[in-house]
Amino acid sequence: MSPGVKVLTEKQVERFVDDGFVKVEGAFSAELAARAREILWRQMGLSPDDPAGWTEPVRWANDFTGQGPFGEAMASPRLCAAFGQIVGAGRWRPRITWGNIPVRFPRLPPANDTGWHIDAGFGGDDGTWRANLASDGRALLVLGLFSDTGPDDAPTRVRVGSHLDVPPILAAAGKEGVDVFAAAEEIERASRHRPEVLATGGAGDVYLCHPFLVHAAQGHRGTRVRFLAQPPLEPAAPLDPGRPAADLSPVERAIRRSLRVE
Repeated sequence: MSPGVKVLTEKQVERFVDDGFVKVEGAFSAELAARAREILWRQMGLSPDDPAGWTEPVRWANDFTGQGPFGEAMASPRLCAAFGQIVGAGRWRPRITWGNIPVRFPRLPPANDTGWHIDAGFGGDDGTWRANLASDGRALLVLGLFSDTGPDDAPTRVRVGSHLDVPPILAAAGKEGVDVFAAAEEIERASRHRPEVLATGGAGDVYLCHPFLVHAAQGHRGTRVRFLAQPPLEPAAPLDPGRPAADLSPVERAIRRSLRVE
């Protein structure tokens, strides 16, 4: 795909600013997703053909090498073009790995990890995981579907427009930001009025989420094992909603709107 090619329409970009996320359908191929799942099954020592071994609601697998199908998927020209449209050309750090990958199995009760939250961008000197208004360490939350994921297959829940509720909380905390675990209750309360949608789709679809989008995991009610990667896309420089309006990326525009900066 040639530089400058746009995979998202203007309407999709504006929806990102309004809603806090956009779905890139077919960001990488279903064939790459299938090859990646084979690797993850082997890594976990489990089999897709032996449900008797699925004894936990969640197992954590990972891609820390970016080899094979993982690197090919992350380097997808379609996905990289979408990164540029949302974060800004040259304003994000290319990556090759997908990091930690929670694999959710169709087994009840769900794991104790389903609270509403935002993800951290950096570690504090006190050992806490933090987020600040400049979103140090995180330009986007990337949700990569490595398996078909329907409404019953433990899709991530997102609160539409909740990314607009979080900047005032972060602005009050200054450069040090907030401990995302300690602030989770305040963030949940601030975004409670927002409608909820599910991040469903086919293997190879990717959701690009604003770093301040409030989201949550959920239990699995279906029959298909769900594979989801959720890495950060790192910024090349801190986000700056105070830059001239014409230079703002969609990520920054949303923060500026939230803070009502003229």
